Amino acid sequence: MRRWLPLILLLVVSSAFAQTTPNRDILGAHDLSVASSPLHGTMSSACLYCHVPHSGTGKGPLWGQTFSSQTYTLYNSTTLQNEPQQPVIGEVSSLCLSCHDGTVAPGLSVPYGKFFTTGTMENLVGAQLERSHPFSLRLPLKDAPHLVATLAASGATSDSTGSVKLINGNVECSSCHNPHNQFLDKNSSSFLVRDGKAGAICLSCHETQPRTVNSQSNPLATWPSNIHETSVAAVKANSGWGNYATVGDFACASCHAQHNAGGASGLLRNPTGLINIDTTSQSCYSCHGGGDKLVQALPNVFTEMAKRGHPYASDTNQHSVTEPTILMQNRHTTCVDCHDSHGSKQVMTFSTPPGIRPSQNGARGVSSDGTLLAAASQQYETCLRCHGTSTGKLAPESFGYLPSRLATGGDQLNLIPQFGSASISAHPVMRDRNSPGTQPSLLSAMWNIDGTTAGRLMGTRLFCTDCHNSDVNREFGGIGPNGPHGSVNDHILERRYVASEVAAGTFPTGGPGSPIINPNPNPPTSPSSGGPYSLCAKCHDLTNVLSDVTFPKHSKHVNELGISCSVCHSAHGVPAGGSGLNGQRLVNFDIKVVAPNAGVISYSGTSCTLRCHMADHTSSGVTKVVP
Repeated sequence: MRRWLPLILLLVVSSAFAQTTPNRDILGAHDLSVASSPLHGTMSSACLYCHVPHSGTGKGPLWGQTFSSQTYTLYNSTTLQNEPQQPVIGEVSSLCLSCHDGTVAPGLSVPYGKFFTTGTMENLVGAQLERSHPFSLRLPLKDAPHLVATLAASGATSDSTGSVKLINGNVECSSCHNPHNQFLDKNSSSFLVRDGKAGAICLSCHETQPRTVNSQSNPLATWPSNIHETSVAAVKANSGWGNYATVGDFACASCHAQHNAGGASGLLRNPTGLINIDTTSQSCYSCHGGGDKLVQALPNVFTEMAKRGHPYASDTNQHSVTEPTILMQNRHTTCVDCHDSHGSKQVMTFSTPPGIRPSQNGARGVSSDGTLLAAASQQYETCLRCHGTSTGKLAPESFGYLPSRLATGGDQLNLIPQFGSASISAHPVMRDRNSPGTQPSLLSAMWNIDGTTAGRLMGTRLFCTDCHNSDVNREFGGIGPNGPHGSVNDHILERRYVASEVAAGTFPTGGPGSPIINPNPNPPTSPSSGGPYSLCAKCHDLTNVLSDVTFPKHSKHVNELGISCSVCHSAHGVPAGGSGLNGQRLVNFDIKVVAPNAGVISYSGTSCTLRCHMADHTSSGVTKVVP
């Protein structure tokens, strides 16, 4: 009888868990009776480390291991619908925690005392359960748009194999783990209840089809066919993620960790530990930050951000999926402000503006009329989350000199009045090109970054990223990531653009009207020159501009005096309502450089009235000011 005891115990335990029949071979690391287990002891039966036929705890399936009395820190987040509770001793999850919280020595049997063990206990979750997927939830379960409809309604998951299931109507450890079989998923050693490839276990409870619950839409509805589902990018065997082959195989687990997550809220992997970078962005950098997780590294966004990049969120201002669409402060740039990690798709070809590119599929936005959009359809709409009507915008000097325009529309950091349909003239970002005048300098195609290769054909619209982009972006011939993550140039500009400045102080030694302190006379006009106006040369023939075809004083100001286009022209547009300006051809003076002449700053379309570079300008001519 004695020699049959282990087999009897196995059959009893199998019935209790209603799982597959365990045996010595498939117990894996839970078979502490063999030396190959990371933690092993001297008992002859694997079962006796957890179960005893007599005199056990009186709770659970003939449970013999001493229960933990630990009070746990529970999972929480701004999106939490079902609140976790302290696991009840004797319930399923407490059995697992009697070893895996690390407070009770494995083999500390209630009836027999401590069995000697050697080795190291692996996969501890500790007392910080806020870093693990929530379980032992408060019942009844509450429905949510990201959950399958049957979960709260009838307690059924969508797992067609029936392996992923609620335990007594609740999510418990054994909803996902089978403690008696380590190898149901041959690519994972985590005792999963089934093959978890492509997120099969996660998606048994989490819905990826459109659902609306309590007026909230399913944030996972963009998951099907997104790049993190379909990617065949190979994951290195030593990535630390597991043994699946590709990012698509890992699916949810590419970004999320079910236990011991680095970024607790959202269970993000957050593996890098980079300081001053929010946890959300850090998770993206596992693959997009030049890390060593993938066989073939992706373009390095982290390197771009480390240039002159959009600022990361501060420690006290982390991203939340519940935050408003319009972000009411400046220092809050995370990857997911512009990208939806559940909806992004790979950019295979570079489409024409203004439609949003696949990499930003699903990202929220703001239309040019201020309408909040659950998913932006045009690229600039994602930019308007921060660069529109939001409050608290800043203009840090670290991004370079910023002109102050005569006509501002009220808030010169709000781009809607400058680009919108009411603006007098504008680069065609929010509306089609509609200049009434001729544009002889406009090229038929944009130059690539090298300035010698023709890029995208000139159309009737522009992207924000046609000017604000990485200086090595792929669209225009570089090898880096596309988009305004960062650049070596001021204001995250793709190419060099120098604005004229004057000294600080009061006229005539400084201030508006005083001499330009950084002149660039006779600048090179070739788009490949890297000159001070290379950004303009991307679309405009500077030789034509300086031939004075459209304005007779271009050459005088730019070539002879070395004055930048920025003194007279806004790069964005001219809001309606500016006093003294007809607003055509983006003429909107920089009033840090230009001063009134007898109280007037104006432009009639043919002549100016103002003071600049120590000269008074009127329709009658220019008079040098002698201090």
